[in-house]
Amino acid sequence: MASEQRSYRSYTHECKLEAVRLSESDEKSVAQIARDLGIPERVLYKWRQQLRARPEQAFPGKGHQTDLEEENRRLRHELEAVRQEREVLKKVVAIFSHGLP
Repeated sequence: MASEQRSYRSYTHECKLEAVRLSESDEKSVAQIARDLGIPERVLYKWRQQLRARPEQAFPGKGHQTDLEEENRRLRHELEAVRQEREVLKKVVAIFSHGLP
């Protein structure tokens, strides 16, 4: 059974800004602009929403996370380390509790 991999296209910050600018003009519909650019319409709407909600933080790109995203990543990493430590401690307790006469 082959695993299905999704490939994601990557767009530059400038490309996203230009797509949003075009979609906000009255010349064509958002659907038409999305088709012309080869971008799913839902993605273009998402970009528009991101830019309106937080213009200064829209489209951070790879490695440029918002403070909240960075904290989330750090906490997930810390949680995984704590889980691994807990599993090791469980094994140590099991070994010592069964190993004593």
